[in-house]
Amino acid sequence: MTKYSADDVEKIFEKSGAILRGHFLLTAGLHSPIYWEKFRVLQFPAYTEQLCRMVASHFAGQGVQVVAGPTTGGIILAFETARQLGVRGIFAEKTGSGQRAFRRGFSISPGERVLIVDDILTTGSSIREVMAAVAEQGGTVVGIGVLVDRSEQKIEFGVPLFSCHRSKTPAYQPPDCPLCAAGVPLVRPGSPAEPPA
Repeated sequence: MTKYSADDVEKIFEKSGAILRGHFLLTAGLHSPIYWEKFRVLQFPAYTEQLCRMVASHFAGQGVQVVAGPTTGGIILAFETARQLGVRGIFAEKTGSGQRAFRRGFSISPGERVLIVDDILTTGSSIREVMAAVAEQGGTVVGIGVLVDRSEQKIEFGVPLFSCHRSKTPAYQPPDCPLCAAGVPLVRPGSPAEPPA
């Protein structure tokens, strides 16, 4: 079985055309010159399997009983990582209040050991929302696995964090954004205005 390195992960993203350069509005409301478009990678089952294998291998033997992720990319990652660990894979959706909850009959038993997976880590807000949903049902988060940690500063979650690739990527509050100051058009990824790779 091939063991993949952080360099291999970056190559996967590059080959998929998933590292976009420009002026992007991130989900967290920040602006950045680089956007990691994970769905360009997740469209390839072989790449998804390889990346999830890195996460599953890291947490193998730690008694994971269920893998949970946030919608939308986390659905795919939770399923594939859970498949490789031989456990259940579930996802948490946004509610009307802006929090996340397990719906569609998904539940976590009190004390059940949960691995949380997500695609791109920038501020950690999606992960914290899933952690809150797990805690609400009495589950125990044993770790977090992400494809790319692009946070500028290390984020503490109180549990072990594993990233397939670490890439400190600048992100700015809108009033401090040098790209805005330079007049570079702002793109919301996923919109029709998204530039080609």
